[in-house]
Amino acid sequence: MTYHPKSEFLRVMIERGFLADCTDYQGLDEALIAGVVPAYIGFDATAKSLHVGSLIQIMMLRWLQKTGHKPLVLMGGGTTKVGDPSFRAEERPLLSPEQIDANIDGIKAVFRKYVSFGAGPTDALMLNNDEWLADLNYLDFLRDIGRHFSVNRMLSFESVKSRLDREQSLSFLEFNYMILQAYDFLELNRRYGCRLQMGGSDQWGNIVNGIDLTRRVLDHEIFGLTSPLLTTADGRKMGKSAEGAVWLNADMLSPYEFWQFWRNTMDADVGRFLKLYTELPLAECERLGALEGAEINEAKIVLAGEVTALCHGRAEAEAAEATAREVFEKGGVGDDLPTLTLTAADVGDGISVVQLITRSGLARSGKEAKRLIADHGARLNDAPLTDAGLMIDAAALAQPIKLSAGKKRHALVTLAD
Repeated sequence: MTYHPKSEFLRVMIERGFLADCTDYQGLDEALIAGVVPAYIGFDATAKSLHVGSLIQIMMLRWLQKTGHKPLVLMGGGTTKVGDPSFRAEERPLLSPEQIDANIDGIKAVFRKYVSFGAGPTDALMLNNDEWLADLNYLDFLRDIGRHFSVNRMLSFESVKSRLDREQSLSFLEFNYMILQAYDFLELNRRYGCRLQMGGSDQWGNIVNGIDLTRRVLDHEIFGLTSPLLTTADGRKMGKSAEGAVWLNADMLSPYEFWQFWRNTMDADVGRFLKLYTELPLAECERLGALEGAEINEAKIVLAGEVTALCHGRAEAEAAEATAREVFEKGGVGDDLPTLTLTAADVGDGISVVQLITRSGLARSGKEAKRLIADHGARLNDAPLTDAGLMIDAAALAQPIKLSAGKKRHALVTLAD
């Protein structure tokens, strides 16, 4: 990156590693200096929570507001009905309007932790593109908007090209997605003066389409900015763990498990993740990221604490750290561990330890639980668990029992009163 911005927002984006590309560095920099810039990122409502893979975009909106600009959080209530084909091997399953609305309600909660909403000049707005997409007249849309799009150019975008190169089906329904996203940018500019769209680098083609459409229809100058598509040091996609998606909503993943995900960051990722996912000063991020040996573990605890505090609150972050120290350093049980509560009917004459491992979330299937036991990776109350046929009865659950998968993942099993 050779451009040296004057605006605080663009400087933060570059220094902290958020920026992959920009359609016009100087033009955007000048707009950011001249006044409040409304900017948006779109989030499709395909689940009841976003996961860690979306956190880089959420942090971009947070920094946008902190540097004096206006975040527009666009929920894709309309585009979720179509499905984004970007870099996917197959078409997304279609959701009902009721499912989409329920997902949006779940997603809204997380944003209140990161940005402030209201009616002020830099207060964030939560919008839904179903507001303008649901009632579009198809013939009018083709005549007024569709005529500005070149199919030849759309076929050249990497998100579409990669799908076609693999000879995988790309439906007309999905092909329309990029036109609808471009139209979102046009409508946001027309209704809210939006000057900037941000997103992951896989959205570059969609963002450029929106800029071109808005220039053609309204003759307005607008901008696009993308963030890198992050992978962890071992090549995994950010937001996924061996156990599945790392959700941002506490009802889908406990704050303790969220904290543990960040505590388990690979050494090589610590400095980079501190810059992206916390607000610690750059010098402190670099100092912590440069630690080696046992000292890097304290840096990981700082990372886990800061990220969890932003997402779930400082009290939950401190509780998670206290539980982790009790479990790992003192061999205790820890009050804040994920807990599976069983009824007497669940237990009956006895319930297999394989079922408990699976139902507590330490394994995704009975087969995986049995393999964990066979590989000497499971423990019961900190003692090695070697018998996959072990049955646990109600008497054994008179006190909570602790199950462990490896050294870092634990759960409690209790019997309801």
